[in-house]
Amino acid sequence: MTKINVKGAVVSNDDADIYDWLGYDYVSPSQVEDALNNDADGQVQVNINSGGGSVFAASEIYTMLKAYSGKVTVNVQGLAASAASVIAMAGDVVNMSPTAQMMIHKASTISMGNADDFAHDSKMLDVTDQSIVNAYEAKTGMNRDDILQMMANTTFMTAQDAVDKGFADNISTGTEENSQVPQMVNAINTPIISNNAISKIKTLMAKVRSAKPKNKVETPKNTEKKLTPSLKDQKLAILLGDED
Repeated sequence: MTKINVKGAVVSNDDADIYDWLGYDYVSPSQVEDALNNDADGQVQVNINSGGGSVFAASEIYTMLKAYSGKVTVNVQGLAASAASVIAMAGDVVNMSPTAQMMIHKASTISMGNADDFAHDSKMLDVTDQSIVNAYEAKTGMNRDDILQMMANTTFMTAQDAVDKGFADNISTGTEENSQVPQMVNAINTPIISNNAISKIKTLMAKVRSAKPKNKVETPKNTEKKLTPSLKDQKLAILLGDED
């Protein structure tokens, strides 16, 4: 059985190396694609504990899992919130730990510009919300307006709530076979890095990677070790918005 962990932020392939470099947990579409391509027995287990992230990355992951010819079992081990809850909807079977939660809400973005720009972004958010509803509706069979109202209310569901409403199929007991207990964002309590910060971090990464050792004894690893104090400060400055 192939296991796919959806832990931490749901991010695009382009941003994945940023989260890896910073030491954050994350999942990207390419990771899921690689896992599915390497599956040998037609059984995939997706373990989720995530506050969400990129709407479009989650959509890509959801689509790949739905198109997978084998069986997809989803285990919500902690939290399946926002974009991560969309990924959960791809499961042929969705199991909730008794202590797990699921949360759905509307997408959000950061806008700037004139009135036309804001009107455009508002329409884009409406379309994004409708696309998210499609995944929930397909799994639950609920009325679209009811789902949209739940999203507008930022609805948290216990394991039993999720099962009762059709977002999940079972509350896991630990005895089931193989069970284990503009940038559009659909996330909560997850370190989603802004596009501006990502651009600056990529520039910093390029500088670190281009650093050359001064002699044969000093390896690239040693070079980065010597840079670590200032490098750490630069990372923090970018994330905290304190950089010059």
